[in-house]
Amino acid sequence: MKSEAWIFGICTVFLVLVTPAYWIITDADSNGTSGDWTGTSALLMCTLLTLMITLYLGFHARKMDARPEDRADGEIADGAGELGFFPPYSWWPLWVALTLATLTYGVAMAAWWLVVIAFALGVIAVSGLVFEYYRGEHAH
Repeated sequence: MKSEAWIFGICTVFLVLVTPAYWIITDADSNGTSGDWTGTSALLMCTLLTLMITLYLGFHARKMDARPEDRADGEIADGAGELGFFPPYSWWPLWVALTLATLTYGVAMAAWWLVVIAFALGVIAVSGLVFEYYRGEHAH
């Protein structure tokens, strides 16, 4: 986690330098008007968010044991073992996306009959996505 904290820390320093520079550069008039509020506030929020992530990763990096990729003497074999659960292929995300597209199209065209059909198909698609590991080939 230390490497991730350093990456976000470098991004934070960059944004701390860029934000006031952007404010000064976007000063449109020389009659005392201020710079671009929208871009400056967006950069300020990005600065604060990267600072928050930097602090979070740095705090947790100090409390946890070093991972193999954080150690200088770490080997590839040190990271071996179970990495987590990776689901097999599934057709349900496709049906959920198609249902959402149909629902959006129905709302945009004010075709409320299509919205009702899409909502009914959406209940089926989301139920299939949620319960796909309870029956069939990949049941647990």
